[in-house]
Amino acid sequence: MLTKGCLALLAQTTETGVFTDHLWARTEVLRGAIDDLEFLRLLGDGTLPPEVFRTYVEQDSLYLAGYAKVLAILSAKSPNARAAQFWATSAASAVAVETALHNDLLTGGRLPAREGEPQHSAACLGYVSYLTATAATESYAVGAAAALPCFWIYAEVGRDLAARAAEVLAADPGHPYAQWVATYGAAEFQESAAAARSLVDAAAEVASAPERAAMATAFTVATRYELMFWDTALNPQPWPAS
Repeated sequence: MLTKGCLALLAQTTETGVFTDHLWARTEVLRGAIDDLEFLRLLGDGTLPPEVFRTYVEQDSLYLAGYAKVLAILSAKSPNARAAQFWATSAASAVAVETALHNDLLTGGRLPAREGEPQHSAACLGYVSYLTATAATESYAVGAAAALPCFWIYAEVGRDLAARAAEVLAADPGHPYAQWVATYGAAEFQESAAAARSLVDAAAEVASAPERAAMATAFTVATRYELMFWDTALNPQPWPAS
């Protein structure tokens, strides 16, 4: 149940045009846990085991295939042409540009080979399923809020990794992690994250207080999945035996 204080806070953040600042503050502990992950520390200093990075890239590729469909749903439900174009373009980018990056990493001979096709981890399948269900069954505003952490958190992580990995990449520009770090730390991705954030703020402006509360919940759940997704690349949680 929403308290009067909670409803007032959600209304205030919308009136000041900083609803996403509220979402960011609400997930501070989760984001701190992401920043402290051993996976990201090892990735930043270039010492992450190659087989772990391959597992991550495989899961990210599976995730993006589903995420592109989520973005396409948001495009179809968008309230205006600007929003529809952004989500549609982002969906196309997820399919084309980032899939090409993953394929290059997985088939370029720089990472260990793997036999057979990768399967969704529990975290990956749970994340994609949650986003798909939210985009399809909830309002546009709630679906957009759920999709935002993938843009925003990846942009923050990518920017920080680019700074931390600069010395490693200067010594070895061909390092297998260089392409990944460069992609998510690039200005274009930072701009996409900012655009996604502005669309969520715009949606919050015309949403009811209960809908804004649902947006905050969706953003928080998706951020939890972000944490789980990163962490289980290094600390896998196998499916129960069949």
